[in-house]
Amino acid sequence: MTGVLAISWEPELRGLLTVILAVVTLCGSIYMVMATNIGARLGFLVAMTGLIGWMFLMGVIWLIYGIGLRGPEPSWQAVPGRTVLQDTDALFQAGLFERRVDVTDEASFPEKAAAVEEQFSADGWTQLGEADPAFGQAGATAGELLEETGAFAAGEFQVVNVFDIGGERYPKLGDALDLFAFFHKPHYAVVEVAAIESTRQEPGRAPPTPVIDETRQRQYVYMIRDPGARRQPAAVLTVGAGIIFGALCWLLHRRERFLRANISAASRVPATTS
Repeated sequence: MTGVLAISWEPELRGLLTVILAVVTLCGSIYMVMATNIGARLGFLVAMTGLIGWMFLMGVIWLIYGIGLRGPEPSWQAVPGRTVLQDTDALFQAGLFERRVDVTDEASFPEKAAAVEEQFSADGWTQLGEADPAFGQAGATAGELLEETGAFAAGEFQVVNVFDIGGERYPKLGDALDLFAFFHKPHYAVVEVAAIESTRQEPGRAPPTPVIDETRQRQYVYMIRDPGARRQPAAVLTVGAGIIFGALCWLLHRRERFLRANISAASRVPATTS
């Protein structure tokens, strides 16, 4: 009874036993039927060839559609040493701009932010709209990085703008045919965040609308896109299963040739009479 309860309350052990029972029941039953009809060795070879062939087909489907056995998903990662940029000069020093932002020391923080926005547009960066899914993804990652570095706490800032550049695929044969565009240029994003004014929240009432604090400097989060490896496990499975499947098919073909040669040799032996 104790063993049954342990299996019921241990998800890892229950999952392992489920896989073992499934393999023994499904694969073992097929092998048993083949072994009783064509022999143990040949039955194992045929059953193994069918299993590896099925794995090869599944790997091809998973590789094409990016489903099933998947690797790491694409994500935004911090640029080491240049993640949180806290003034306009830091943008130039981090290599985002070819020249310094043209602002005076007397300019207000909103004027500096507007000058930075113009500089991004002049240098070829794309400003994403709030309705773009990439805006929310980059903003969420930037918020996590700001909280990890201690620049802001949760609820103390608001994402204002997201600027994007790079990420083109190559090589391409024209504008439409990109079937073999397996390589990517580096893809960068800069998220502009602004501090919000601290407000008093009363119990039982909806939180007030956040208001940007214009007396504080805007901060920028510099990130690079990690394309991930979503199809890598499926590709490894497809190549590996394809090689093993080809080897098993060759063994079956080789055995068939030997069998036919032996039958032909036996048929040419003259019959003896007593």
